[in-house]
Amino acid sequence: LSLSFPLPCPLPLFSPCVFIFSSVAIIYFVLAFANAIAPAAVGFLGARRGMFFGAIPYCLFIACILYPYLFTLYTCSALLGIGAAVLWTAQGEYLTNNSTDQTMSRNTGIFWALLQSSLVLGNITVYFILGNNENIDNELRYLVYGVLTGACTLGWLLLLLLRKPPALKYSLSLSTQATKKAIPGPIEATMSALRLLKTREMVLLSICFTYTGLELTFFSGVYGTMIGNMDHLEGYTHGVFKKNMVALGGVIVGAGEILGGLTFGVLGSRTIKYGRDPVVIFGMLVHLATFYVCYLNFLPSSPYQTVSPDELLADNNRLFNPSVAVAQVCAFTLGLGDSMFNTQIYGIIAALYSEDSAPAFAVFKFFQSLFS
Repeated sequence: LSLSFPLPCPLPLFSPCVFIFSSVAIIYFVLAFANAIAPAAVGFLGARRGMFFGAIPYCLFIACILYPYLFTLYTCSALLGIGAAVLWTAQGEYLTNNSTDQTMSRNTGIFWALLQSSLVLGNITVYFILGNNENIDNELRYLVYGVLTGACTLGWLLLLLLRKPPALKYSLSLSTQATKKAIPGPIEATMSALRLLKTREMVLLSICFTYTGLELTFFSGVYGTMIGNMDHLEGYTHGVFKKNMVALGGVIVGAGEILGGLTFGVLGSRTIKYGRDPVVIFGMLVHLATFYVCYLNFLPSSPYQTVSPDELLADNNRLFNPSVAVAQVCAFTLGLGDSMFNTQIYGIIAALYSEDSAPAFAVFKFFQSLFS
């Protein structure tokens, strides 16, 4: 379950928000460089066991927030970075091994829609649990993170029910007659990832990988804070707590992600006839328009401090007053554009590197995490 909370700023050096930002930084820093060993881990464990063991740090990280200590928070953050690298690489390989040329677009779309449904479920949970509470006390924290720990543990155990991939000859391939290939060992898998970095295709794809990391940081870490810091957005009704508006924004981002995933999953067999480029270009145009509207709707200081009425009145050059409705529409298009990029990236990697996809997915997560 994914949650969104506004982070009040400016931040004192030892404020809780600094610890949260530091934790996120540790996760993505470790995740970026743990992708160097992820292909080796997946090559040794296999895709199913790689997902199972990679998911364990997720449960530990959520559970440690029930009784938060700085040491355990940072330690679990580092472990989560390692686990995430293995989990995402294993997921990509498992998806590739269970797909064919005809089903890859469909399976990628369904996978992405199910993945992003966490944004909807998690933020709806927060919306109703928080209510109008101004402060999150210990009792409320136990409730929220107890539910999250239980949900994560259940998901971890459900990984045991995943089927074994069919024979390699039925998996995705560029040619109509695929050939069997021995599963590479851990060292071979890591060296294969390093060799991929030198290829023309991967260099070009790395630009797109990098962008997905940047926009992921914006909509998952910055955008909710911007909504929470704009107390004077038109459309805030009396008594509506701003954390609820942030949670609602997370739900709407998730709705955009799910719609995009299902659309290009259900219609994948039709859209693939025109190639994947039109979908990626359309996603780029959606995001360009969204970022421009965000620029118009929010004040420059909204990512790091609460915007005062005086600051809002002092900005006389605005085309329109900041609005909750506009902010939530932008949340939807942020999710929609992100789904277009990621579903097509998964499809491209699976098509180009069908015989050995783990190193390619590791390179993808390396660039995405490094710039997150």
